[in-house]
Amino acid sequence: MKLVIVESPTKAKTIQKYLGKDFRVLASSGHVCDLPEKSLGIDIENNFKPTYVMVKDKQDVVKRLKSAVKESEQVFLATDPDREGEAISWHLKNVLELGNGCHRIEFNEISYRAVNNAMKTPREINMNLVDAQQARRVLDRLVGYKISPILNQKIKQGLSGGRVQSAALKMIVDREREITAFVPEEYWHIYAFLQKEGKTSATKALLSDLNGKKLKIGNGELAQQIIASLNKANYSVDSVKRRVSKSHPYPPFTTSTLQQDGSARLQISTPEVMRLAQQLYEGVEIEGEGLTALVTYIRTDSVRVSIEAQRECSEYITSVYGKEYAPEKYNVYTAKGSNVQDAHEAIRPISIARTPESIKNKVSKNQYRLYKLIYDRFLASQMTDAIYNTLNVHIVGEVNKDESEVDKYGFKLTGKTVKFKGYTVAYDNVSEDEEDNVRLPDFNEKEPLYLKEIKHEQKFTKPPVRYTESTFIKGMEENGIGRPATYASVVSVLAKREYTEKDGKYMKPTELGIKVTEFMEKNFANIVDLKFTAAMEDKLDDVVNGTEWQKIISEFYPTFLDSISKAYSSEKKVKLDEEVSDVICDKCGANMVVRNGKYGKFLACPNFPKCKNIKNIDEVVGKCPRCGGNIVKKKTKMGKVFFGCSNYPECDFMSWEIPAPIFCPKCCSVMRIVVKEGKKQYICTSKKCNHVIIPGEQE
Repeated sequence: MKLVIVESPTKAKTIQKYLGKDFRVLASSGHVCDLPEKSLGIDIENNFKPTYVMVKDKQDVVKRLKSAVKESEQVFLATDPDREGEAISWHLKNVLELGNGCHRIEFNEISYRAVNNAMKTPREINMNLVDAQQARRVLDRLVGYKISPILNQKIKQGLSGGRVQSAALKMIVDREREITAFVPEEYWHIYAFLQKEGKTSATKALLSDLNGKKLKIGNGELAQQIIASLNKANYSVDSVKRRVSKSHPYPPFTTSTLQQDGSARLQISTPEVMRLAQQLYEGVEIEGEGLTALVTYIRTDSVRVSIEAQRECSEYITSVYGKEYAPEKYNVYTAKGSNVQDAHEAIRPISIARTPESIKNKVSKNQYRLYKLIYDRFLASQMTDAIYNTLNVHIVGEVNKDESEVDKYGFKLTGKTVKFKGYTVAYDNVSEDEEDNVRLPDFNEKEPLYLKEIKHEQKFTKPPVRYTESTFIKGMEENGIGRPATYASVVSVLAKREYTEKDGKYMKPTELGIKVTEFMEKNFANIVDLKFTAAMEDKLDDVVNGTEWQKIISEFYPTFLDSISKAYSSEKKVKLDEEVSDVICDKCGANMVVRNGKYGKFLACPNFPKCKNIKNIDEVVGKCPRCGGNIVKKKTKMGKVFFGCSNYPECDFMSWEIPAPIFCPKCCSVMRIVVKEGKKQYICTSKKCNHVIIPGEQE
């Protein structure tokens, strides 16, 4: 009997069916060894040597694995094909006392072909990969273990700081500062509706320039002066440029882009995206097939695709869509950034023949949605360009200032229609109807036009927008903060520590998060400096290529230790502002204060810990359509806002949107409250119904 050890029990079951009865596949359930929980675990005087202990609750796992090793003629370590997986294999080799009697194997996808090919090509454990993981683990332990106690002492208990986490938090705080400091500027848009002689329809064009120079209209008075001139202008077509443009498909997903698109398009949190992706990689239960892996390895920053996968995809595209949709040469993509690793392929379906529709009713809804996202992106990435007919028209309105001088007001008009859909056919949101309804205006140079009407609108420059989880991850990637595999956990930690909160879909720093960042900026400027953090990431990546990891830490540690000493000795305790409520504590009589908790704000007695009285804060937003009780704003464990009945659990009504106080009289679905043009409306949430009620006019 041969033994194969993987990380996950689900992965073990999936691989077992590919290897058959001569193999036994068991799982370590992640790390079996790590640094100790309650001590530093690093011998600083001995070149930062780490001390590893068995992970809590892993005694039984290790015992079972040791027993299996004794019964096996060969042992194969098949942990994930990355630094973390390599370190787990190294720890397994040591704790199971395997010596030279083990083989390291790796595969990018859990398929029959990939697993069996890996068994034929075992290798030794790659100590450069192990050291790369050790370098990050040791450095992060030193930073977190030294900074967190200071934050607890100087600000409040229960806080933590970290090499990646603190820099990431500063990104969010800095964006909030930009928003607060932003002063909007007024500007105006002026549109001319122009028509050809003998035609009744008019084409809308935007005023863009005056006498060949870009025109910015900064106030309403100037806008009215220009409109007065335009009403007297003579209009004609100045230039018409018709071109053919191409749009190239996006590359297949990396870990980062999958988290970004998954969060933005599927409206789920990035940790949930990664949880679902892990299931698709390890195997999901499919009727008639058992546990089946659907996608390749999900922790990668490469956009490379194997020749075999490209060939299979090209053949599929030709047979399903036609040869004109398959490029003559396979599409090859290059990842952006200096610290990209190319150890693994991009994220793609294991088989392009397994369409999303074929599993739609065999997996969970979100598993299907994420698989479809991955599938469509990969399919599109291997298709030909989309081709468009484009039109750029410049129209001039001439106004005589005097006998010798003329003002020429320029208007621009652009349009685009599909000439060849190319890769866009891979996505459901492109329809023939949409293409047919787009028509480009038929203009010719020097052709006279006639003014039908002029419209104008006041606008203001928009402030920077808070990060969503998707744009936050993109920002971390662009700034070189952390690695793709850690992005989702950073989002979770910031919310768990109450450094950030959700404002709709946006991430907003709490007062605590701002105070922590201010403290870090004052005392540990390099830790929260994005350029310093990115440079450190590059150094840590160099360990894979043989750089001595202890050298990186020894260069960093003395200055860091000096900052620790200064922070302890010079910094006074930071005072957090507390909102005092008019609610009286019914245990000691003090005015209760508003504090942030795991699930949002709550009332607490200011005399804590002598008085531990707390109360919920219920923000009432309406009436329950089921029982008439109050509808209050609540949050899930992941911070997502929902609206539920205050009479819970007697009434378990809930809605993701503010519900109207009545159900739809046509289909009995929940109705939502919408305000349009200053009037409140109740709109049915059923897309098949969409019934509208205006309170006071009809019920």
